[in-house]
Amino acid sequence: MTRRLLLSSAALVLMAGTAQADYTLHVLHTNDLHSRIESINKYDSTCSAEDETEGKCFGGIARVAAKVAEMRADLAGENVILLDAGDQFQGSMFYTTYKGKDTAEFMSAIGYDAMAVGNHEFDDGPEALAAFVDAVPFPLVSGNLDVSRSDLLKDRIHGMYVLEVGGEKIGIISALATDTVETSSPGPNVLFQDEIESLKADVAALEAEGVTKIIAIPHTGFVKDQEIAAAVPGLDAVVGGHSHTLFGEGGEAYPTMVGDVPVVSAYAYSKYLGHLVLTFDDAGHLKSATGEPILLDASVTPDPVLAARVAELAVPIAEVREEVVAEAAAAIEGAREVCRAGECAMGNLVADAMLDRVKDQGISIAIANGGGLRASIEAGPVTMGEVYTVLPFQNTLSTFEAKGSVILAALENGVSEIEEGAGRFPQVAGLKYSFDPAAPVGSRISDVMVGAGEAWAPLDLEASYGVVTNNFMRGGGDGYKMFATEGMNAYDFGPDLADVTAEYLAAHAPYTPYTDGRITQK
Repeated sequence: MTRRLLLSSAALVLMAGTAQADYTLHVLHTNDLHSRIESINKYDSTCSAEDETEGKCFGGIARVAAKVAEMRADLAGENVILLDAGDQFQGSMFYTTYKGKDTAEFMSAIGYDAMAVGNHEFDDGPEALAAFVDAVPFPLVSGNLDVSRSDLLKDRIHGMYVLEVGGEKIGIISALATDTVETSSPGPNVLFQDEIESLKADVAALEAEGVTKIIAIPHTGFVKDQEIAAAVPGLDAVVGGHSHTLFGEGGEAYPTMVGDVPVVSAYAYSKYLGHLVLTFDDAGHLKSATGEPILLDASVTPDPVLAARVAELAVPIAEVREEVVAEAAAAIEGAREVCRAGECAMGNLVADAMLDRVKDQGISIAIANGGGLRASIEAGPVTMGEVYTVLPFQNTLSTFEAKGSVILAALENGVSEIEEGAGRFPQVAGLKYSFDPAAPVGSRISDVMVGAGEAWAPLDLEASYGVVTNNFMRGGGDGYKMFATEGMNAYDFGPDLADVTAEYLAAHAPYTPYTDGRITQK
């Protein structure tokens, strides 16, 4: 018995030694907050004071701060880092008012350790991103960006970064989607390299420095994130953003394992805080990956200091935002997963409003990108703030003439990346079409009909049509380069799209949202 006890004791000592050699890292993470500084409702739009009182709200930067502080306290003495996978900019009147200064203040107060550059960080050009970099104490990382030609960003964006946590080095790398030149405004002096090749090189460089624990925070979307996990040797985790993918209950598995590499994200709009737990052996090999996204609902009490600061910053925009401009007879569906995959009520509203505004100018077709629609609107009174949340980009109406062949090419572009939930999906007015997502790219569109009074006529590839879109698309954004190169007699300085939509809602109040089969999937 004594010998047996001694053996058991020895085994326990060995087990304890092994456990002590293991290293556990808690990765708290956010992504795609899109300026949701205030709490949000179930439609991802700004939550009302009444709903907040009734416990119906989610997120907001003060809730993020409170939950991060709570997690750090609960994990005191353990290894904890806080990362963001990009797109803090753009999406509410806080961004249009403060252009990221508010975000820099709040992220600094919360204590982020690193952040990826998202495509919307370029929405106001390199100038706004440079100002943000100067205002925060943590590094912005994106290894596939060559900013050596940019006087504003040169030496300010990190290709990689090493954090020291609990005596261990943690390598942080990132890559930004190369189509950012189409989805935002990085300008001619920001060059993009292939995401996967860039990440491979960064991993190799870190390993050469003896870094054995490497986390990627790419802003490329869930589909690409999985490709990265499979193709880049040496990665221990991919903590991504860009596609607003829901993980956890009702969504993708958290983590989603690609081979031995966990891939995670935390939806968007401050609704969740991700918590990934990585355990490494003493050689730096990943042994396990667990965790879950934490819903930031009313059970999380907002940090009072940050909540007071949010309320203070909201004062200058309250009068404009709280103005009731219309009434909605029912909720207007504008969810990302709906409006980037087919006809949606919000797409019809915006496209109808665009066409209605310029129909007396010989314009018969409206095309709006589904990615320009950022929220739904609930039934009842509609405020200007809600409209700005749906249409936050300050885009203006653009009109031009185009041949039917250009219209067809535009529609093909619009459905070319539907599998990835790309924002280029075309919402339309004065136009009907069908698409087959299973067909080869470039051959997915059929049955295109153009409004002709009360009737419909097939699209004539040689005829010229008057078209209205937004200035972002007219300039080639979201892959609509044909509008920039082949559009004729363009005028890009029309009224703000949000104002146009608000006026249309007011003129049709109470507005009844609808779909009518103008877009069909085969």
